[in-house]
Amino acid sequence: MDAARYPLLSRVCSPADLKTLSREELESLSQDVRAFILEKLSPVGGHLASSLGVVELTVALHAVYDSPRDKIVWDVGHQSYAHKILTGRRDRFDTIRQRGGLSGFPRRAESVHDAFGTGHSSTSISSALGMAVGRDLSGADHKVVAVIGDGSLTAGLAFEGLNHAGHLDRDLVVVLNDNEMSISPNVGALSSYLSRILTGDFYSRLRREVEEFLRSLPAFGGAMARLAKRVEEHIKGFISPGMLFEELGFTYVGPIDGHNLGHLMTAFQNIRKFRKPVLVHVVTQKGRGFRPAEEAPTVFHGVGPFDPCDGSCRSATAVSGVLPAPTYTEVFSRVLVALAERDPRIVAVTAAMPEGTGLDAFRDRFPQRFFDVGIAEQHAVTFAAGLAAEGWIPVVAIYSTFLQRAYDQIVHDVALQGLPVVFAVDRAGLVGADGPTHHGAFDLSYLRHVPGLAVLAPSDEAELADALATAVALGGPAAVRYPRGTGTGAPVCDNARTWPMAKGRLVFGDAADPGVLVLCAGTVLGAGLEAARRAAEEDIQATVFDVRYVKPLDRGVIADLCSRCRGVVTVEENALAGGFGSAVVELLVDAGSSVPPIRRLGLPDEFVEHGSQAELRATLGLDASGILAAIRALATGASAG
Repeated sequence: MDAARYPLLSRVCSPADLKTLSREELESLSQDVRAFILEKLSPVGGHLASSLGVVELTVALHAVYDSPRDKIVWDVGHQSYAHKILTGRRDRFDTIRQRGGLSGFPRRAESVHDAFGTGHSSTSISSALGMAVGRDLSGADHKVVAVIGDGSLTAGLAFEGLNHAGHLDRDLVVVLNDNEMSISPNVGALSSYLSRILTGDFYSRLRREVEEFLRSLPAFGGAMARLAKRVEEHIKGFISPGMLFEELGFTYVGPIDGHNLGHLMTAFQNIRKFRKPVLVHVVTQKGRGFRPAEEAPTVFHGVGPFDPCDGSCRSATAVSGVLPAPTYTEVFSRVLVALAERDPRIVAVTAAMPEGTGLDAFRDRFPQRFFDVGIAEQHAVTFAAGLAAEGWIPVVAIYSTFLQRAYDQIVHDVALQGLPVVFAVDRAGLVGADGPTHHGAFDLSYLRHVPGLAVLAPSDEAELADALATAVALGGPAAVRYPRGTGTGAPVCDNARTWPMAKGRLVFGDAADPGVLVLCAGTVLGAGLEAARRAAEEDIQATVFDVRYVKPLDRGVIADLCSRCRGVVTVEENALAGGFGSAVVELLVDAGSSVPPIRRLGLPDEFVEHGSQAELRATLGLDASGILAAIRALATGASAG
């Protein structure tokens, strides 16, 4: 730690150290933290804009509350970098999102200051309310604070938590970090002043005493108190946008300038005395203090290595001059627009991720056929089902890990009714640095057993184009899964072709004499091919089959190949439990075939930690070397794993 460069931050090893600093020193500390985040993230990337936007808010919370005794829950957690720095992880911060290093999200196992593990949005209010009730049941008296962003507040789960919290009337603070919504026009000196007045001792005592006096009046006291309450609410409605939260049972405070440390600390110090649900509306700026991130917060939400001076990307292309292959998301985006040009029935749906899923291009080309429903995956799926019921072909693009949240809707609202909704399952498999909350580890397992739902697993960019065209043309529910990252460089045809139903393809080896049969589902095919070629150099016969469809499988061909092979290796970037390999075993057992020795390669029955995709694949035996080892073992008669 460079004490000369960060004189105040170097003195902070835990939140308790903030209590020793003056208000002016806390202001300077905020600048230290912001500069430190920029320095440490620029070589490795991460969730930059959100974390820069909550520096003063984080300092204020830790200066007023007493973590870990008081519980602070960060929704999603991509804005928790300042929190990590101030809670004893400063000297390890340069390892964030790297294998063996700090997680990019709060994790209970990482620090006692991480009150609840997060990574998916909109969970903070419900979990914090559970903590508050647990505290009360135990007879404790600490505080519980949930920090939720305006985007996360669009999810139904957040409103379910708010509704229950207001009903239970427990001591709970919800901080709404508003950096985009239109409910913030009242930010300014008057609004901040009124917010501090309305949380102060004098106003709180006066309101309580007036209410008690009115209720004590004979005959009309109760009615007078209710009238006074309504008058107060109407007056507050003129000066604040918080009546929705008041109606849900919260005392609303705000809007407060989230970069004015003095206003924040005064409000939180006043609120500490409350014993009821309070919602504090704080207005912040994404990317605060770093102009490139202020001007393009979406670009810098999750960014790779960048230049801390001008924000320019430090890509491999800049060093090598070689243009990389497009990402799978970019290919999906381009192909979907081309398909929609030819078929006016195609519409697109996203859950607050138009840029992340590549649907921004569709939005710009077909604004009337594009729908962003906010962070509401359940609604997105059922909304798409309604569109399909009216004759449209909705393509719902959602990351694999987030589609889990809409499982019930996939089953009952889409598949049960046989509606032609296409799920573009982005980020399937290992995603890398975001770790276990974001790996697309389970989609094959939770999709392949749904009746009537076709599951397609293209092996490269060209196959992705064809798979998407096939799914759109099926006339029933379908899912197309594809990974994060760049493709193989395979040329993508302008006119994508459709696949025959439930048919795979032999891509290497001899169908008549397969030797060791390697069955690949998705983009693991490249590693499978390399392994088979390396096996051939060792005089080991191996045959590689690309299944294309995980459901329905090419049952006849797979059973026939298995009946003549020496052993089978199944390869998938999905949990082994209930995944593609399990489907192959089930196929052979159901067909009454003799089951050859089988090695299933995939994700183990554990949550896979963060690291680069290449590191994780090598560790899990999903690269060419790992597949080759499985081929060798079967060829030499070693026991199946």
